Amino acid sequence: MEYRIIKSPSQGTIDILNRRKGSGTSSPIGPVDAVGLIQGRIIEMVCAADVAEKAVGVTVEDIRGSCPQNMIMLAIFGDTASVEAALDEIKQREKRGVEEW
Repeated sequence: MEYRIIKSPSQGTIDILNRRKGSGTSSPIGPVDAVGLIQGRIIEMVCAADVAEKAVGVTVEDIRGSCPQNMIMLAIFGDTASVEAALDEIKQREKRGVEEW
């Protein structure tokens, strides 16, 4: 899996992510302190979304794209501390090789 965090994302970045959300633009993400981006296989992304939402108060959205390797990307929206905590928890689970997330 690959991880990135954008602290204080610009409105343009939020607009790009809102346009590419799997849930569409009907429920746009408002102003947020940070966006965590994580990319991997679909099985990893479903588990990562579950871990992130259970760990802290964040919103997780799938981000549509066209990747020939069938990689999926999630965006984790929230305050900076929550997004960092969600990404840390996902990384810890991956590092431990936990099959039961």
